[in-house]
Amino acid sequence: MRQFLKYTLASFTGSILFMLVMGLLLTLGAVGLAGALVVSLARSGGSPTVEKDSVLVYDLSTLVPDTPIFQEPGDFVVNGPVQPQVSLRQAVLALEAAAEDERIVALYLKGSPTSVGMGLANQQEMAQALTRFKESGKPILAYDVDWSEREYALVALADTLYLHPFGDLEMNGLYSETLYQADALEKLGIGVQVTRTGAYKSAVEPFTNNAMSPQEREQTQRLLQDIWQGLLTEMAKPRSLTPQRLQAIANTQGLLFGEAAKTAGLVDELAYEDEVVDKLRELTRESDDGGDTEADFRQVDLPTYAATVEDEWATRSASTEVAVVYAEGPIVYGEDGLDGVGSGVIAGNTLARQLRQLRQNDEVKAVVLRVNSPGGSALASEVILREVQLIQAEGIPVVVSMGDVAASGGYWIAASADAIVAQPGTITGSIGVFSLFLNLEDLSNTVGLNWEGVKTAELADIFSISRPKTERELAILQATVDTLYDAFLDRVEAGRQLPRAEVANLAQGRVWSGQTSQTLGLVDELGGLQQAIEKAAELAELGEDWRLESYPKPSDWQQFWATFLGSQVEAPATNAFLADPLIAQGQRFLGDSLVLARTLNDPRGLYMRLPYTLRVN
Repeated sequence: MRQFLKYTLASFTGSILFMLVMGLLLTLGAVGLAGALVVSLARSGGSPTVEKDSVLVYDLSTLVPDTPIFQEPGDFVVNGPVQPQVSLRQAVLALEAAAEDERIVALYLKGSPTSVGMGLANQQEMAQALTRFKESGKPILAYDVDWSEREYALVALADTLYLHPFGDLEMNGLYSETLYQADALEKLGIGVQVTRTGAYKSAVEPFTNNAMSPQEREQTQRLLQDIWQGLLTEMAKPRSLTPQRLQAIANTQGLLFGEAAKTAGLVDELAYEDEVVDKLRELTRESDDGGDTEADFRQVDLPTYAATVEDEWATRSASTEVAVVYAEGPIVYGEDGLDGVGSGVIAGNTLARQLRQLRQNDEVKAVVLRVNSPGGSALASEVILREVQLIQAEGIPVVVSMGDVAASGGYWIAASADAIVAQPGTITGSIGVFSLFLNLEDLSNTVGLNWEGVKTAELADIFSISRPKTERELAILQATVDTLYDAFLDRVEAGRQLPRAEVANLAQGRVWSGQTSQTLGLVDELGGLQQAIEKAAELAELGEDWRLESYPKPSDWQQFWATFLGSQVEAPATNAFLADPLIAQGQRFLGDSLVLARTLNDPRGLYMRLPYTLRVN
């Protein structure tokens, strides 16, 4: 009840503040005043202070997105503030700076009761930054009540890894499952017809099949095996264990409780949180004053510390610019904020316009396109790719940095880049095309609905949902899909300079890990965003005479609210009911289905999209 009242009052207070500020802005002129308030608040706020002998605390639930998540005022009023966050690049810079900062004496990795606040590729880049911090000689301590495999892959390098005496460590491998709905749709009277190319292009199978196809089973098994082997290596190496030993534990034990985890060498010490705090207080040279357990040592959290770290590449004075463009979310056709396109997606026309503006900017000498997308609209993907190619035609190199996923349409927009950099755990490939058509004829007959219409040509109603497609119509639509698939192969062949037969063999809609993609030639280098930026500057032959700029820029409103609300907010309390695994699984399925439905807006119904949403927990 106390938490309920706290968040209710917080939302109520936020609503009042919002209305007051809105009234003031409307009275005095919204746009001009918003900009002035941003500048004023930024000046008055100042940088956070980091005390001497502080511990840098990295709560693993902290969101680490590619680029900061900015809230609109309406989102804040309805949903409250976003949980603590720091962009990937700023988090990496913070860890590198902390390694050299005399005020920071140690790093504390605090386990999360929910999940790691980033995808696998970003986690691998953070792990590399943690390794560089460890090389400074400063100690890394990590503690949790229960370690998940994802967390453990990040904290295994800690100098002292703690586990609650009654806690557990998960080591039971990866699992993927898909809900197949063909029988259910048939019983509901919903007809499904598809056209597709690629034996492994399985995005439509949950709607047409009652079981996993051999091709889908094969590619999913290969992908999970690649990711799992990478995790085994990351977990085993710093613990002086072997992947084989961890595999044996996964096969026979699954969960290791307390002493068993220590005996197996997976953790160093069993301890309660207050005992870990005592160790941290020794590092900060503080005496025990009986304060609050969590806050009872001198500390600064990662988002706060990151705000004090200057990005030298972004602040140095230079006449030329390396532009980083963030493309994150499903690819949809249209304009951001228009055409029914909401937030959290890549609006094809909007991204294309951003790329066009960079091409026309004489200061831009290299572009890094950061892609984190499962794909989507075929037409929108081509609109984006065209602008990438026009940038290259001006002699400006384009390097693609792949995030957690850059597959299907996400790979289409990357294919022609001068270089592609991905993490081993990146999900990419899925070179294939599909279209999905539902019809409600049987459902309409069952409930007593009758569709009537008139037309001026035989094929005028080809996209009607009132009836199934005829064989002739499906042949026309299949020919369109085949043409688009051939175009996809063309772009990969030309962009990656691979033989056509080789491209055709590794395509077929098949999904690959970044590790395997590098061996196949779909990816040039393994690495993160910083490596991609350095590669772009190298290709442009800029030396050190360049500065970094990130796009798209936040709007005045977004900047205002980010400054007004501040970057530090308390993470929302976890609802015990929603934490139930079955409920959480249902929520994820429903959420994924709604996102998929919202983003299928290609005007021709042609899609290049990953067949599933893969989460490694």
